[in-house]
Parts: sequence; C-alpha cells; structure tokens
Amino acid sequence: MAKGYWVSAYRKVLKPDQLAEYSKLATVAIRDGGGHVLTRGMAALAHGAGIAERTVLVEFDSIDQAVAAFEGAQYQAALEVLGDAVERDFRIVEGVS
Repeated sequence: MAKGYWVSAYRKVLKPDQLAEYSKLATVAIRDGGGHVLTRGMAALAHGAGIAERTVLVEFDSIDQAVAAFEGAQYQAALEVLGDAVERDFRIVEGVS
C-alpha cells in the first residue's frame, strides 16, 4: 500500500505567534493521527516560482490515514487557531509504491 503525504508550502507567514500556537496543536494532531514529520523548516533552495519559505512534509502509512488525520477534530481545531496567520499551499498526495 502506498504511503500518504501532507505537503505544505508556505508563501507568507503573516502572524508568527499564531503560527507557533497552531504548530503545537498540529504536531500533536499529526502524531495522534499516525503521521511522522519528515521535514519542517525553511527551504534550502528554491527554483522557478518557488519561494524560500517554510515547508512541511508529513508521512502517513496510507492516503486514507492522511485524509482521516486532516479531517479529524484535533487537526481541524489546529486549523481554526491557524486562521489567517499564513498563506500556504497544502496538499495530500499519494506516495509511489
């Protein structure tokens, strides 16, 4: 079975304190949802239209687990805290098996 991944590329961080609070809640929600953060931080290099801002990659055992964690109450509560603190591109993608 292919793994599932959350890919989050931040375009702008508008409210760092609010992002920090979201991050605390999201970290717990990800862990409780079966996810493992593979990377979190500033881009080392960006090409094309890429922006050297915060990027987060989270691995789950399956795409279903990744979707369930995103839709779960814990992560949805974290998203409420995040609100308008950032501009980001968030995707859930299936890994190559």
